Amino acid sequence: MNKPVRKAVILAAGLGTRFLPMTKVIPKAMLPILNKPVIQYLVEEAVASGIEEIIIVTGLGKRTIEEHFDPSYELEYDLIKRGKQDLLTEIRKVEKAARFIYVHQNEARGDGHALLCAKDLIGDEPFAVLFCDDIIDGPRPALTQLLDVYKEKGSCVLCTERVPKERISNYGIISPGTVEGRHIQVTALVEKPTAETAPSDLGIIGKYICTPDVLAALARGKPGQPDGEIRLIDGFRTLLAEGQPIYALEVEGTRYDTGTPWGLLEVNMAFARKDPDLKERLENFLKK
Repeated sequence: MNKPVRKAVILAAGLGTRFLPMTKVIPKAMLPILNKPVIQYLVEEAVASGIEEIIIVTGLGKRTIEEHFDPSYELEYDLIKRGKQDLLTEIRKVEKAARFIYVHQNEARGDGHALLCAKDLIGDEPFAVLFCDDIIDGPRPALTQLLDVYKEKGSCVLCTERVPKERISNYGIISPGTVEGRHIQVTALVEKPTAETAPSDLGIIGKYICTPDVLAALARGKPGQPDGEIRLIDGFRTLLAEGQPIYALEVEGTRYDTGTPWGLLEVNMAFARKDPDLKERLENFLKK
């Protein structure tokens, strides 16, 4: 039987340069989707998928993330005094959702380096990785879908979606082997190819299930990028080269790229349309 996945690593150390000057002070992970920050949606997805421990890799000056998930006794006292029990219940649910652990990435050296910062906390266990740029809205949490594949295969699982031809060069693309419905065996990974040279239109999204072998591959490998950064994709490539199987899942749901201003606006409008208190007001505003 495969070891259960109990831990999730959320990578939240990015500088968020596309959102400057806002992200000079506010971490990109704390930008809002309606009344909740992006990172809270990831935490809720992880908890709904059975994750018990959440490791958040942050950068310097991102204390706001920790404060969001820490208890705020002054706020709780004020809510009690005002009789706002519904809001008190909501913030306490966030605080008690999981066990939170924080680790700092002191220099921007890539997502693989960020994962290595959490290596001792992960230990010899499989784990999930979630990026703060990807929100997937669907009938089942995207992470749950990936975990179903992991339970069957016992190997690393990548989240993918079909990418329009004009956007392929913005993604890591998988080269598919055997395809069974939405389950795909990965034979190679190509970083940001042109549409003409891409082996498929299956782009990699920032959600993964990783075995401990990924960390070992990253630790012993040399930076595979010209800028000296250590990227997670390099770890997967190493495992493929060593003959270890890796799978991908064409995930069900609508994916929003919250790492761009348009993507963040798009997900806010989409979620507002699902809110009965906001839908009519939004649609009336857009008609003006």
